[in-house]
Amino acid sequence: MPRQVRAEVTREAVLRGAATIFMRLGYANASLSEIIDEAGVTKGALYFHFGSKEELARAVIDTGVERFGEAVQMRLRQRGPALESAIETSVLNVDLSESDAVVRAMFRLIVEIGDYRGDETRPFDRWIEAMRELMTRAKDEGDLADHVDVETLSTVLLQSLIGARTVAEALGRGDRLTEQIEGMWSVMLPAIVPDGKADYFLQFVARRLRV
Repeated sequence: MPRQVRAEVTREAVLRGAATIFMRLGYANASLSEIIDEAGVTKGALYFHFGSKEELARAVIDTGVERFGEAVQMRLRQRGPALESAIETSVLNVDLSESDAVVRAMFRLIVEIGDYRGDETRPFDRWIEAMRELMTRAKDEGDLADHVDVETLSTVLLQSLIGARTVAEALGRGDRLTEQIEGMWSVMLPAIVPDGKADYFLQFVARRLRV
């Protein structure tokens, strides 16, 4: 295996191992020795890529943000109705967390670490802007009630999506995130869509989350 490819494989193994330990123990309780054991690499291999636990945690965040963002952009390129696209984004929140340990750990670490200093992508800024664009388009498409303020709704949606995950993990219900997200939409949709459209969007949520 060429050296560069071998280095990339090792780095990915370290990221996956770190993500698993951070999810199991949290940032504060995780140790580099546990991460090394989980990743199946040597101490030297870990330190070749990452100089400290904090640097490794921030790399998990950056990588998770990048992967989540790429998946969202692929979904948005399908250019369906904007409110459906926002629902699809919440489905990705669930799906990627189940299939990619790095994405799942990213969502936990981004809250635990607090003072985020990664590669300066500023994920919350990116996410709120993406949600604002979707809600603006949803309003133009007639899928939001006249009284709904786009700016406020965008913030509340992001808070709700991050909050649903954080609460689920804190209560040991990470495997029930689908329920949490479906419950969020079941409360929110009747309050934000025009009369007569709630049933359609609630059914859309149920279909997409239970695929």
